[in-house]
Amino acid sequence: MNHTAIHTYKRVYVWEGPVRIFHWLNVLAIVVLSITGVIIANPPAILSNAEATQLYWFGTVRFIHFAAAYIFLAAFIYRIAWMFLGNKYASWRVFLPFSKKRLRNLLKVLKIDIFMIKDDDDPCTNISVGHNAMASLSYLLLFVLMFIQVATGFGLYADNATWWLPKLFAWVPPLLGGDAGVRLLHHVIMWLIIVFAVIHVYLVLYHDWLEGRGEVSSMFGGYKFVRKERVKEN
Repeated sequence: MNHTAIHTYKRVYVWEGPVRIFHWLNVLAIVVLSITGVIIANPPAILSNAEATQLYWFGTVRFIHFAAAYIFLAAFIYRIAWMFLGNKYASWRVFLPFSKKRLRNLLKVLKIDIFMIKDDDDPCTNISVGHNAMASLSYLLLFVLMFIQVATGFGLYADNATWWLPKLFAWVPPLLGGDAGVRLLHHVIMWLIIVFAVIHVYLVLYHDWLEGRGEVSSMFGGYKFVRKERVKEN
């Protein structure tokens, strides 16, 4: 049976400025880190007639990688802090979807998004104003991956670092059996984050088409269009 009821929608400010800044800084950092990381892991052989002293392209790649790593770390710390300073949609509580209500939402999202099983004629009955439970759980996993990436990256850099921050992670290589193990884990986590990003983009576009609430534009302007009754429930 198709639903033909007319619903009233409200423009809701969901994603605050700091959340959007973190999102786009993270996008930029991940793209730059991934490209430069692949080059560092598999440096191409470049033939040139120039003097060796004039060729410093690999050093430039490493500098860009390190600069992006500091942006990545700063954005990560910035987002963790905003979990305690931001609105309810950015709160740390959102990333612990273990209440009965959130677990029910998790099952519904799994049913619709993952298993493609029709749950209701009206998909908007199953949505959340902010992150749904599946998104919350996946972002919690992403934060864990981000921390591992920071720890392994700075762990590899610790011995050559000239200041205290990277040296805080000097314990990582011994824990993982040396630099080779750290490099492998660092590389694997990079690909896991890339896979996460691809799935994330697909689901955002899918929900934007399915629900028509401004899912994509909300990460630019912060606003979504939500049923009034859903705003009260959330």
